[in-house]
Amino acid sequence: MSFLRSAMSSALSRLRGLLKQQNLHAYIVPSEDAHLSEYTSDRDHRIAFISSFTGSAGTVVVAEQDAYLWTDGRYFLQAEKQLSAEWTLQKMLPDVPPYEEWLASNLPKNSRVGCDPFLVSLATSRKIKDALNKKGHELVPLTPNLIDSVWEDQPPAPKSTVFLHPVQYSGQSTVDKLAAIRSKLKEGNAFGLVVSALDEIAWLYNIRGSDVSYNPVTIAYAFVSLDSAVLYVDGSRVPSDAVSALANEGVEIKPYDSIISDLTDVGNQSDKTVWFDPSRSNLALFNCLHAERVLEKSSPIVMAKALKNEVELQGMRNCHLRDGAALIKFLSWLEAEVSAGRQDLTECSVASKLEQFRSEQRDFVSLSFSTISSSGANAAVIHYSPQPDSCAQVNDRTIFLLDSGGQYKDGTTDVTRTMHFGQPTVWERRCFTAVLQGNLQLERTTFPQGTTGYLLDPLARTPLWGLGLDFRHGTGHGVGSFLNVHEGPQGIGKRKESDLIPLEPGMTVTNEPGYYEDGAFGIRIENVMLVRQVQLERDFGGKGFRGFENITMVPIQKKMVDLDMLSDLELNQLNKYHEEVLAKISPLLQGSDNAQALAWLRAATTPMTRN
Repeated sequence: MSFLRSAMSSALSRLRGLLKQQNLHAYIVPSEDAHLSEYTSDRDHRIAFISSFTGSAGTVVVAEQDAYLWTDGRYFLQAEKQLSAEWTLQKMLPDVPPYEEWLASNLPKNSRVGCDPFLVSLATSRKIKDALNKKGHELVPLTPNLIDSVWEDQPPAPKSTVFLHPVQYSGQSTVDKLAAIRSKLKEGNAFGLVVSALDEIAWLYNIRGSDVSYNPVTIAYAFVSLDSAVLYVDGSRVPSDAVSALANEGVEIKPYDSIISDLTDVGNQSDKTVWFDPSRSNLALFNCLHAERVLEKSSPIVMAKALKNEVELQGMRNCHLRDGAALIKFLSWLEAEVSAGRQDLTECSVASKLEQFRSEQRDFVSLSFSTISSSGANAAVIHYSPQPDSCAQVNDRTIFLLDSGGQYKDGTTDVTRTMHFGQPTVWERRCFTAVLQGNLQLERTTFPQGTTGYLLDPLARTPLWGLGLDFRHGTGHGVGSFLNVHEGPQGIGKRKESDLIPLEPGMTVTNEPGYYEDGAFGIRIENVMLVRQVQLERDFGGKGFRGFENITMVPIQKKMVDLDMLSDLELNQLNKYHEEVLAKISPLLQGSDNAQALAWLRAATTPMTRN
């Protein structure tokens, strides 16, 4: 057993010792932090510490004798590789019970199940509690966190500097945003709003940070009332210019932990109702309030942030052009290097090269997530992350899937392209073309107001279904404006969450069907699209219709396309897209330094024709 495996086994043993001390029969470990974030700081990587699983989504259950991980289809292969024999993978499929139901059915009678109340939302805690109570078990919220108690070298809390996000990029002042939120408070007869989600706080106060890798957020809380606004954060992290600017906008800074005492004070006042999002704020915060004086409702910031203003929309278009230029420079370089026979190109080294090209672009801040640079069979691992000691060679014998993105001051990008630098097989081309057809079909669709991503999802899958294929991830997610690369509430997918919120003008959403053949290859094509209003010949019911504007400008590799599978409509759509890419990106590739990239772009966008 390796030293790392041995250390994790020891930590698991010590954790079980704490369970025994606390008279617990099981302990729940979510992947989220106190702000219920998808992506968290190193300090909050508790699942990775205790199990070695590094995926961004999952739930661990440690019982007296056994240990389990629940995760979704994006991470099945990754979890199988990373978990030791001490662990059981519970694949989140229709025939696998969720962890709360499994606990309720498998624990001894009258069991006590522990959890950290800061790491579960109010809604999730109720779901767990209801499932356990039906079988006579008890949910026991307790602090401090038991994983933290056995994590001897746990990283410190991040302390990055808070910086302002100017109106030239945000398009709306904090004063105006607060006025809109207070209007919502009045409509709901509420005194104040608890804000826990990090991207909501960043959006509301026009601030950014770097506490979480790839996500420009600061670990903080906020509370907005009818007459005040507070940012709960370590004041030493806020420069004097930001303190002054926030004060001028009516925002007071208080210590991070003081939200507990402040909410307790508000909860003790019988005339004040507090707006609390049960899905985006944790149980510990809720327990500070008086339950009968809480308005449980989705945060009004969620939709305000999702519906981008014109400044943000134009910023998204602009940063995607620069990002496209960087990616085209990289692809032209990579193809030339592979063709020259370089043998030292690895998934890690080429990912670093791509980051170099991105960093040269104006207003670049960081990557928007860890680059998924995957060659051959690794591309079948949907959220693969190459590691220096094990990454594969990039060559002309296997498919190369590249999913990457950047954070720019004016927007966030997320793009995937799949390529072969040699000769793809007939089957690889057929699979690729089916994925492309789904991508094209979704992009060109128009739909009436009120349509959700759940209803549109089959458009991206039907070409694959025709081959008896499918994929185990959503088709699309929202993208923030110099914020998190995954942003709700909108989405396109098969899960019920995608059926809750209609796609409306001003929203962003990705278009990313794929296909993954375990042990062989993976294919994904991903663009970012803006939802927009469209004028059609008719307007049935007078509701208005919506469509998509594709803002990702990177060519699709033509050698991977099986023209015999494409209809004339699809071929014309692909050729028009390449024409647009050439027109918009070529002005950014002028000068002798870019001659190779410009030549590559011209070749990559020449129209495809049938023989």
